Amino acid sequence: MKRGRILVGMSGGVDSSACCILLQEQGYEVVGATLRMWDSGKTDFEPPFIQEARALATKLGIEHYTVDIRKEFMPGVIQPFIDEYMHGRTPNPCVICNPGFKWRYLLETADKYNCLKVATGHYVRIAEKEDIYWIEEGEDKSKDQSYFLWGLTQRELSRTIFPLGGYRKSDIKDEMMRRGFPEKAAKRESMEICFIKNDYRSFLREMIPNINERVAGGYFVDSSGRKLGYHNGYPFYTVGQRKGLEIALGHPAYVVKINPYKNTVKLGSMEDLICSAMTLEKCIFADESILDSPDIRVRVRYRGKAIKIKCFIKETDKLTVEFGEVATSIAPGQSAVFYIGERVVGGGIIANTTAKSK
Repeated sequence: MKRGRILVGMSGGVDSSACCILLQEQGYEVVGATLRMWDSGKTDFEPPFIQEARALATKLGIEHYTVDIRKEFMPGVIQPFIDEYMHGRTPNPCVICNPGFKWRYLLETADKYNCLKVATGHYVRIAEKEDIYWIEEGEDKSKDQSYFLWGLTQRELSRTIFPLGGYRKSDIKDEMMRRGFPEKAAKRESMEICFIKNDYRSFLREMIPNINERVAGGYFVDSSGRKLGYHNGYPFYTVGQRKGLEIALGHPAYVVKINPYKNTVKLGSMEDLICSAMTLEKCIFADESILDSPDIRVRVRYRGKAIKIKCFIKETDKLTVEFGEVATSIAPGQSAVFYIGERVVGGGIIANTTAKSK
């Protein structure tokens, strides 16, 4: 018995392919959609990932559509990514892309083809209680992607299914082999940003041809403002960075702060990276009363340790978080994601930090 039409975001990889197969076996009428978001602006060929997605759809006997949104991707994701680096911050484009872009167009496509819900191959679970939906960590903690999905609102979550949340990645590969898709199981997965081939610095130079001239002449400085030497351009560094500084000081040095207005990159010790608090912007919480929970923790980087919180200071459009234990190497522009146990209860973008008093 059919359980209704569901739209699966198909990337051509093993995870989205497994989604299609599992949902089909569960009785859903699966419709595949591949978002063509970025392929260096080339229009004279169809990328292999679209061909692979279509080939699988044909093999499974399901509808497949390609949604070309490259023009929208540039102002929606690429430009904010560039702008953040030019403002001395370290962006996380996936966090921007997921709610404001990927889910937006998946849901639009679902509506167009009469699909009630959408599904993706993320290794997370979804829970619902009293009509409130929550993201929860996936069964496979080594592949858990909950950190990147805190920006999904109730509108998106109420219409989303994550079929792989209860599986381990190794199990999914084994299942694909068993079902006769060895090429999918063996395909190498990409852990990189979809529009970055090698290094983000090369991408910035490609997108801003005069960037080297724009950021030239800047200095590394110490905590007192003393000049230590020239840097290669402040957008090419991130807070916490140690390797690739290309400056010899006779002792380990880390990027502690980036000032785009003065064109300086402050260097210091590991101790200088310890923060007592951070201020967040663009926060999303399904239920703000959750902030009163003694069990709430925060992650300030993907796969980072969940940190205890001392207290919250609420403002009109910002939230200051004081830490209850050591927090270090926090980069403005990154996401702070709040958890209670395995459940994501909210998140925000790190605007700035407060160094711990020595």
